[in-house]
Amino acid sequence: MKHTNLTLDLRSYSHEAKSHQHDYHQLVLPIAGQLAMNIGNQEGQVSPRQAAMILAGETHEFSASDQNSFVVADVPAALAPELEKLPAFIPLDGALAHYVTFLHQNLLLKPSQNTNSERQMLLLLIQLLQERFGKPLQVDRRIEAARSYLDHHFSESISATTLATAANISQRQLNELFRRQLGMTPQQYLIEKRMQQAWQLLETATMSVQQVADHVGYNNLSAFSSRFKKHFGHSPRHFRQIDN
Repeated sequence: MKHTNLTLDLRSYSHEAKSHQHDYHQLVLPIAGQLAMNIGNQEGQVSPRQAAMILAGETHEFSASDQNSFVVADVPAALAPELEKLPAFIPLDGALAHYVTFLHQNLLLKPSQNTNSERQMLLLLIQLLQERFGKPLQVDRRIEAARSYLDHHFSESISATTLATAANISQRQLNELFRRQLGMTPQQYLIEKRMQQAWQLLETATMSVQQVADHVGYNNLSAFSSRFKKHFGHSPRHFRQIDN
């Protein structure tokens, strides 16, 4: 089985046991029912509070309960090397379970999601999983310095010159190395960081949308709302309504 593009959709499985492998990573996230799995030499199940991570090329067996539904992400291996650092079975805390619910609702409302929106949602999910369960990726110390600067100053206006100085390399080298090792430019990383933080702040339901916008570096609420909608396919206020 081969996928050259990222896909995110809803799937159900048969109770009949099956076994196969594919050349892309796959995340299986619980919505209803259970999916018993054997991934490599590890046995477990996808259940209301546990997801599964199947790496490209890994043989896995699976069978489901009679009534079941799962959000499944098929991810080309080159798109998300972070997934290789995750365990086969992943416990879901409240925030992760909430985000899976959001993905489910979004797919129900908009089943034909565009690829860019799917990518943004999955990048956030992968980031959340990596923060909780992953092992650190080994990257060039200069890129790590630039990433650390962005992580700590994302709410500020950051010039390319300032970031290159923090990394102690030229702007051209920074862009080339950043793209090669992290799969995106520094500006794209900054946007991703801001959107990830915005989603997590909206999820807490303790700040207004304007306060969230200010916290992640957008003084203009309209500009923030436009960027957020471009990332996730819905406005911040729509997401807050889901949360409440």
